[in-house]
Amino acid sequence: MKSNQQGSILLIFIITLPFLILITAYYMRLSLTSYQVAHFDEYHTMAQMAADAGADYGVEQLLADNSWTGTGSEVTLHNSGNVKTTFQDSVSGDSTTQTITVTGRTYFPATAATPSRTVRVAVDLYPVSGGDYSILTGAGGLIMSNNSKVVGGAVFVNGTITMSNSASIGLSTNPVNVQAADAVCPVPADSTYPRVCTSADGQPEPISMSNSAHIYGQVTANNQTTGNNMTNPGLTSGTVTPGALPTYDRAGQKAAVVNNLTGSQASCSGKKNVIWPANTKITGDVTLSNQCTVTVQGNVWITGSLSPSNSSQIIVANVLGSTRPVIMIDGGSGLSFANGASVTANASGTGAEFITFYCGASCSVDSATLTGSALAASRGIQTINIGNNTSAINSIFYAYWSEATMGNSGSIGAVVGQTVQLVNQGTITFGSSVSGGNTVWVVKGYRKL
Repeated sequence: MKSNQQGSILLIFIITLPFLILITAYYMRLSLTSYQVAHFDEYHTMAQMAADAGADYGVEQLLADNSWTGTGSEVTLHNSGNVKTTFQDSVSGDSTTQTITVTGRTYFPATAATPSRTVRVAVDLYPVSGGDYSILTGAGGLIMSNNSKVVGGAVFVNGTITMSNSASIGLSTNPVNVQAADAVCPVPADSTYPRVCTSADGQPEPISMSNSAHIYGQVTANNQTTGNNMTNPGLTSGTVTPGALPTYDRAGQKAAVVNNLTGSQASCSGKKNVIWPANTKITGDVTLSNQCTVTVQGNVWITGSLSPSNSSQIIVANVLGSTRPVIMIDGGSGLSFANGASVTANASGTGAEFITFYCGASCSVDSATLTGSALAASRGIQTINIGNNTSAINSIFYAYWSEATMGNSGSIGAVVGQTVQLVNQGTITFGSSVSGGNTVWVVKGYRKL
């Protein structure tokens, strides 16, 4: 039987074919765009890596030569024939601060006159001057890990030195003298502790280094024969006589008290300013937080703990001139700086000195001497904790009978303690608070422009 239906497939093709072409073109365009975006991301990453390499190069050059002003023109970091990366450094600033501005560029093709991607960064640096001692420890010794650093000022350790990861003392361009007396015997401690170890004690060498830890400078250490990772000039022969840590007239400061504050009166939170007059006794714990400021006009005795945090500041009054105020802290929690808290020097460049006296429940903060098992126990009590972007480059921190720990991007002038420990992020840098000596530029921050 003959069908009456007539085909219309051509009409369907005429209607749908343009849509199919448009959809295909769209997806091809999307694929091409994704391909281009991926390449642009790759070029941006390469420019970022070139900028970072330029920053490292700039810091190294400025450490070698304080008058270095930059690369002048672009420096080719990599050229594959197809893609080229370069960096260019320029230095600006004065005697108090320097900034290395770095421009990283990626060229595609390599012969192109205009970069495909550009990244600019800035590295801010501040000066540290070498002086007498930047670190001085008792029998507890010096412990360094991660990427912690000591620059400027000599290191004297009555006990032992343990360094790991990328920790370093000194720089290839600024060596630091290191001495270790190895006065950690006997083990366990008795009434003769601490004394210099002898071969009969069977103790390991006083300086222990692992991973890529390094000492740049002259190293003298009793009972040390291994000089690995020590250069400029490294391990030398000689004898180190144990030395007493600095003494302080605690009784004299207490007797001079003429002003009294409670812990709450001396504390503040928010954008407020509190004044601590000279010769003040503060009874109780003191907390400084949320950008509050304290102006210190002289010596202060705190019977509790001191905890500056959250961008709070302790400011040394200009009237003190070159006289460093002593903040004496007795509480078991001692001193804890965190979250951007800082000590601001006065117009004369004078910071503060913080001394913690807590030595455990079995001894008194007024103890004139501490030896034997009592000292062996107190050396491991942490009473100073400096970290989280703390800035106190003109100040001294002293854990009189205990341990001081520095970490998390803190930077200070000098530290003294029975035990000193440098840990974590490795942006901790030390320079003596005593003026004079060579100037070393230390990285303060890194930022994108």
